[in-house]
Amino acid sequence: MFDDRILRDDDLGLILDLTAAPAGTPPQMADALKAMAAIEDGLEANADEGRLVGHYWLRAPDLAPTDDIRQSVLDALAQVRSLSHGDHTDLLWIGIGGSALGPKLVADCLSTEADPLRVHFLDNTDPDGFARILSRLTPAKTLVVVVSKSGGTVETRNGMLAAQAAFEAAGEPLAPHAIAITGEGSRLWEAAADWQARVPMWDWVGGRTSITGTVGTVLLALCGWDLDGFLDGAARCDALTRRTTDNPAAALAAAWYTAGNGQGDRALVIEPYRDRFALLSSYLQQLVMESLGKRLNRQGAVVHQGLTVYGNRGSTDQHAFVQQLRDGRNDAFVHFVETRDPGALTLGVDGSPSADHLLGFLCGTRSALTEADRPSLTIQVPDASARSLGVLIALFERAVGLYAELIDINAYHQPGVEAGKKAAGRTLTLLGRLSAALSDESQTASALGETLGADAGLCWRLLHHLAATGRSALSVGERPAEDAFRRGE
Repeated sequence: MFDDRILRDDDLGLILDLTAAPAGTPPQMADALKAMAAIEDGLEANADEGRLVGHYWLRAPDLAPTDDIRQSVLDALAQVRSLSHGDHTDLLWIGIGGSALGPKLVADCLSTEADPLRVHFLDNTDPDGFARILSRLTPAKTLVVVVSKSGGTVETRNGMLAAQAAFEAAGEPLAPHAIAITGEGSRLWEAAADWQARVPMWDWVGGRTSITGTVGTVLLALCGWDLDGFLDGAARCDALTRRTTDNPAAALAAAWYTAGNGQGDRALVIEPYRDRFALLSSYLQQLVMESLGKRLNRQGAVVHQGLTVYGNRGSTDQHAFVQQLRDGRNDAFVHFVETRDPGALTLGVDGSPSADHLLGFLCGTRSALTEADRPSLTIQVPDASARSLGVLIALFERAVGLYAELIDINAYHQPGVEAGKKAAGRTLTLLGRLSAALSDESQTASALGETLGADAGLCWRLLHHLAATGRSALSVGERPAEDAFRRGE
């Protein structure tokens, strides 16, 4: 008997096949849909930070709750369309988190050999990573885009300073080659006053939902990719996922809820069977885990909610962790992602198209999981185009918002991230204090920690870093606790 738990929208070419997924709709789904409608109408959804949540308005400005917001989105889009790569051959994108994960997905999905720009990313603060990327670039031919909403993100500023130093070493000023994407009036906004362009970001758009805003549209415009198709795909998917029935985002959120018992008991494993979607899992890790990984619910009760996300590429992973997904711990919910378009025609080992083999591997893995009573679902979009990518992004954004309503948490703040930033600041302060406390007399980490009122283990780690960077001298003891440190030569 045919299982008809398949949602299909012919306009978008989107199919959500739930026939191998757990069935059930949480009773609170109707309220969740109403809550999402209120957010789009301008509800202050991020009450903890006193902010609206408006990434949906980025692809449908007419839905914005105020004329000022609508006009600011339209003005920014007009500015983005006016940007030009000039005679540059390379694009260096500097950002972190939502300022890089979305752009990396877009670039990996849409890039071709015919593109006017080769795209590179500085999205960490690893000096070796900086050097590897910058060594490949000719500053006079490199367009630099720096992305930071606050303008003060340490990792992004470090990347910008590294790029600036490379430009200076080549005798090339950075400003004529640079574009800033940041909040108006931010530290970066002021620093970029003489740059080629300054493009705004808004406090009502979180980093993990910013890809259909200027963070994504600047990249699409500069590289000549289908900006209109990308926004149209997202907007049309938004319209589809506002429905009270046959709503694929609601069905996706309901499947997550049912499969994980409303507690996130199953990881979401993302398995794209197209290489152009290979970074989808990395992008969704932030979108899903930063949004839903929360200690408290809206009532202040400790709930420790969240959904774990991982994955790579489907056929690749069949030779890796799919073994565990089928025969090991029963704690995963696999999401197969495919395209109707088979891609370029190449013949495989038996003379049939390689696309046949790809489909066979997908269906075979899904069947093997079902035989072992392991849940999965399949998402199909027409192709790996900008429009289809916009559809996927909007689908998952809405599903995350609905799931957050089902479990009653604030999906739009990130207190854990802020806690990590504050702890990093304290660590850097201690590093400076340790450096200042060193003398010509060797001391152990425990002795220095006692003097400074700091944890001895952390001091030991930081003192070794000072030694590695030439700011302290190290005498290695028989045991780590006996290592001794003094002022560097």
